Amino acid sequence: MNRNLAETRNPPTYRDVGRPMAPVVRSVSDHVRRPLIVHCHLRWDFGWRRPQQLFSRLAAQHPVLFVEDPVHEPVTQAVLRVTEPQPNVVRVVPVLPDSHPRDVDAQCASIVLLLRAALAGHPRMAGRFAGAAQWFCSPMSAPVYLGQFGTVGAVYDCMDELANVRFAPPDIAARERFLLGEAKLVFTGGLQRFDATSSLHHNVHCLGCGVDVTHYAQARAAATVVPPEIAALPGPVLGYFGMIDERIDYALLERLADAFPDGSIAMIGPFAKVDPESLPRRANLHWLGPRDDAQLPALVKGFDVCLMPFALHDATRFINPKKTLAYMAAGKPIVSTAVPDVLRRFVPIVEVAHDHDAFVDAAARAVHAPCVELLDKGVERAQRASWDTIVASMRDRLLEAFRPARTMALPGAFLGASARALGGE
Repeated sequence: MNRNLAETRNPPTYRDVGRPMAPVVRSVSDHVRRPLIVHCHLRWDFGWRRPQQLFSRLAAQHPVLFVEDPVHEPVTQAVLRVTEPQPNVVRVVPVLPDSHPRDVDAQCASIVLLLRAALAGHPRMAGRFAGAAQWFCSPMSAPVYLGQFGTVGAVYDCMDELANVRFAPPDIAARERFLLGEAKLVFTGGLQRFDATSSLHHNVHCLGCGVDVTHYAQARAAATVVPPEIAALPGPVLGYFGMIDERIDYALLERLADAFPDGSIAMIGPFAKVDPESLPRRANLHWLGPRDDAQLPALVKGFDVCLMPFALHDATRFINPKKTLAYMAAGKPIVSTAVPDVLRRFVPIVEVAHDHDAFVDAAARAVHAPCVELLDKGVERAQRASWDTIVASMRDRLLEAFRPARTMALPGAFLGASARALGGE
């Protein structure tokens, strides 16, 4: 985790891929349009998840450089693949040779050199990200990347207890402590994570995920057609969408399949960190695989009950299931295991069961006698939690954390004039 990185004699290279370049947004000193350099372990094109929701909106005011974890390919030297997937969002995928060490710090050290050169000379990046704030979605790269690109400080968006997930790097907790010690601003996605983090940092804010209400409201529209793969299943259909990973209670799914022999359990989502061949098999338990976000409202329309069948262990102790609000916006009854954040935030709209028998009973009630009043309250709750609202709150805190010191000392009457002079109002 040495931050003194050696220079190389070989000039870094980059490769521009994809759509024509959007007009460069000039970097300005005014903090209200401060650029963001984002370090993210998730791919920009891997589903429309929290990072995409945040930065696609923040890009309206802030140039965003979205730097992903590297990929290894049979290339002779390291390169950057640079695209602009939407205006004011520059995506960078570092490509390292297959022979390059997999050590995180060694990889980051090579990428730093590439990024420095690109920030100085690439037509999509030169002069665009001066004075940026760094935004970390994971702490793994922070010890090497932090402060390397002329940045003014760091934000840590801490969505989960990453040290508890399956196959987590053994030093991730130490890297997180380092980042918490350096960051100016910390966000958490749930109350459990907020409680655990607020004692470690002076500027922590709990701002969970929002929901695209208009998108998921299609599940309530008469014109929306349920796809045949769901429409053809015997009802009732108990459905889930999301990652199929170590956080799912697979014994509970078997119990549900046995309890509803004439119905169907529909599991939609990609497999991660689990062997599909090891998953339970029942004639009425359907593993349907991943689907595009655009397809989800029509699929959910075919669910009689929406499931959150999470196992209760360290990997789920801090999760704030993002699908909860999507299910609510779709106007569906929801049954969940006793995930702490669900208990604290979404009861009674979500019925929480504390064991398998109670879950089966709750699902049966939701099938046969769904509470219309709670369904309406769920829609209202989702409407108050739009992504636009979440991002506006995050941006307020971002501007406050990175406000130039000279404006803090000015009387209130002069703040507006100062911002106007800088082009901020």
